[in-house]
Amino acid sequence: MSTPPRGKIIVCSAPSGAGKTTLLEHVRQTVPNLVYSISATTRPPRRNERDGADYFFMSVGEFKRRIDAGEFAEWQIVHGSYYGTPRSFVDKTVASGKHLVMDIDVRGKVMFDESYPGAHGILILPPSHEVLEKRLRGRGTDTEETISTRLENARKEIEFAETRGRYEYRIVNDDLEGARKRIVEVVREIIGEGGG
Repeated sequence: MSTPPRGKIIVCSAPSGAGKTTLLEHVRQTVPNLVYSISATTRPPRRNERDGADYFFMSVGEFKRRIDAGEFAEWQIVHGSYYGTPRSFVDKTVASGKHLVMDIDVRGKVMFDESYPGAHGILILPPSHEVLEKRLRGRGTDTEETISTRLENARKEIEFAETRGRYEYRIVNDDLEGARKRIVEVVREIIGEGGG
């Protein structure tokens, strides 16, 4: 009995507020049979987030134990919280022939590429710093201090992605419908389904 061909890994990165979550939700509804990676994090859940569905929420101590055990394909401290990708989940998914879509920060993507050099990268960018600030304020979920931190981090993340990251695709989310159409085209191209 032959083993199925290995699935593709698609890593999406973006600064906070670039619209990545909205675009990935559209991909989820439009392109069937994709598996979405669930990251582990030490940050507290936001409204309506569920453990094991949105993230694996854990304590800092538990997260550090798993780092020491080599259980993460990548991990980073982002906005003061730990985030990581469980290696076992990635390996099991692609070995079964399923395609995996991941949401990893730009620094985490560099670390992830060391373990999975065949991963495809999509960088989602806001049209401008001003639009990004407006989007972050429009969420109504963050304090002024958090917004300032996220804006400064966004500047650094974009610069890092442009100079050190490996992204075959860049999508500027200046028009939501256009960006939705483009990300679906890119994902279908990567997994070999053609455009449309």
